[in-house]
Amino acid sequence: MNRNSLYLVIGALLVVVIGLGVYTYREENKPGVELKIGEGGVSIEGK
Repeated sequence: MNRNSLYLVIGALLVVVIGLGVYTYREENKPGVELKIGEGGVSIEGK
């Protein structure tokens, strides 16, 4: 494997890691509503 191929692989891995980090951050901070149905009745919570 020559040096250019190695740089290409490392760059692609960095793009994937950064992309997954951004996706995870957005999913964790997404506003939404949580609906729970249990023995105590129905509970609605805003996130």
